[in-house]
Amino acid sequence: MFSVFRRGTARLAAVSLAAGLVATGAMALAGPAAADQGDRGAGGATAKLGGMTDFGPVDIKEANGSRWSVGRAGLFEMRTEQGGTLSTYCIDLRTGARQDFRYKEVGWDQSSLHDNGDAGKILWVLKNSYPEVAVKDLAEKVGAKDLDRNDAAAATQAAIWHFSDKVTATPADADAKLLTDYLLDKAQSLQEPKESLSLSPSSVAGKSGDRVGPVTVATSASTVTLALAPGAPAGIRIVDTNGTPVKAAKNGDRVFLDVPAGTPDGSAELTARATTGVPLGRAFVSTDGPSQTLILAGSSDAAVTAGASASWAKKGAVPAVTAAGNCVKGGVDVTATNEGDEAWTFDLKGAQHTVAPGGTMTVTVPVAEDAAYDFTVTGPNGFEKSFRGVLDCKTAAPGTKPSQAPSAMPTHAAPDDEDTDVSAASPTDEGDLAETGGSSATPVIAGIAAVLVVLGGGAVFFLRRKKATGR
Repeated sequence: MFSVFRRGTARLAAVSLAAGLVATGAMALAGPAAADQGDRGAGGATAKLGGMTDFGPVDIKEANGSRWSVGRAGLFEMRTEQGGTLSTYCIDLRTGARQDFRYKEVGWDQSSLHDNGDAGKILWVLKNSYPEVAVKDLAEKVGAKDLDRNDAAAATQAAIWHFSDKVTATPADADAKLLTDYLLDKAQSLQEPKESLSLSPSSVAGKSGDRVGPVTVATSASTVTLALAPGAPAGIRIVDTNGTPVKAAKNGDRVFLDVPAGTPDGSAELTARATTGVPLGRAFVSTDGPSQTLILAGSSDAAVTAGASASWAKKGAVPAVTAAGNCVKGGVDVTATNEGDEAWTFDLKGAQHTVAPGGTMTVTVPVAEDAAYDFTVTGPNGFEKSFRGVLDCKTAAPGTKPSQAPSAMPTHAAPDDEDTDVSAASPTDEGDLAETGGSSATPVIAGIAAVLVVLGGGAVFFLRRKKATGR
């Protein structure tokens, strides 16, 4: 998990400031634009990237024969906003990672795994290696004599990079290499794990006097608590498919908002909360700007949340708008529905689109890989809903030189045709994580350091001389 390489740490930084917040319809109560993170099924775990916990050196050989080294390859620790902890490995070898960047749980289709036929084998590695399996048990399984936590983490990361980045990754330690070889030999393809918690779609619409929805609950928790956010109009109820009021749901349940006849046009937000361990193999992408994609290797119980909005009106257009990154098309799919009895016309990036009554329309907004997007859907009666984030669907290409993060110090050496002997770098003040490889900036830094030493010595000499002449 770790290498800090290319596209600085903000991968898919679809900022989830309001995952699934209210998408107010074409009615008088449309308020300020809500920023949506732009991914499917709003909700899940969010966490801040910390430091590395267990790691070791790994040698990398590209398909073209070039070689380089990763000084620190292994586990990252992340902390959820509610106090839980997550352990993750890297699934984007040549992309940089930034300490303290915020990350969000997403499905494989919203990450660099979307077109990776070996994604299921990465999950097998996670389930059959460290930290899911004790180091002692792994050592006995592969016949290693001195395997420790650092070796096990480096070995696991090396096996993952084989499947995520299509490189030959070899741990420097002999026992670690035994474990990597075992994992690569035994790996089998497993099915993608389900999300910790999501509500889909994140925005629905309908007529007052009816049930608005459905919204489907997907979760790894045994039960999910449901509630209406403060400010919901009186009389609104959360109900199941039979119309029975509910305060909780389980995976696969469909729920609605029951809006009594005569309720003024408006909107409300449904919130879902649960405490659960995040399933192994869930992808995590940055929401603070471009950064490497991570994959979950271990989780304590964490509080997870999700939200979905509902809008209604007595007559006229009743729109709902959602957005989701489309890694296949290289853009963001904006989907607009209209549950009203009149056509609804909205504006997206200067172009107008009309959705017929009862209709649905999806418009794909092209976005370059690793590029930030920020756009707003507007419509009649003050309708506004904003989406912003970063499209992050690919691992960096072989031979790609790491892009500079905001930090002045690169965190990884660029691949070349020579074997590279590098040592691990320390985290910088700007927040770059310890490289998990070498730094091509080392000679430059050394030169700067030398200059500073000379300047410092000169300053001391000057001050002493001034002091002497001033006597």
